[in-house]
Amino acid sequence: MIYDDIEDPDATSPAELREEYVADLAAIVEAYGVESVAEETGVDRETLESLAEEETGVADELTLEDAAAVSALDDDAPPADAIVAEVRDTLLLGMTTAVLDVDTIAAEIDDLDGKQVHQKVEGRSPMTLAEYATLNHFIASRQR
Repeated sequence: MIYDDIEDPDATSPAELREEYVADLAAIVEAYGVESVAEETGVDRETLESLAEEETGVADELTLEDAAAVSALDDDAPPADAIVAEVRDTLLLGMTTAVLDVDTIAAEIDDLDGKQVHQKVEGRSPMTLAEYATLNHFIASRQR
């Protein structure tokens, strides 16, 4: 699930992590059905259909909040707002543990500058599932 820790960052990549997140969400959409998930979460039906097909490109558009809303439908999952809070806490704590600042992260990640990383991690700017997978993997790989 998107809120689980990365056990061994060296054994995976951001792309593989993104695929894993999409597969987990796809299983939930398949179990509950596109219509039901759309009604419960407010996530666009077309996006949910892409998730059900496990199209990894959907991670570039799906926000962390929408992914959390879908994840929260799982019986064992916490509520969506708790998932989002846990994810953000994990990123911030990981940055502290790895002694990383937003500029260091931005220097290693294409397409994001320090200000954007800061805003996304704090929740002041939307973060896609793909961005989350990239940030989560990078931060986890630096925690040793």
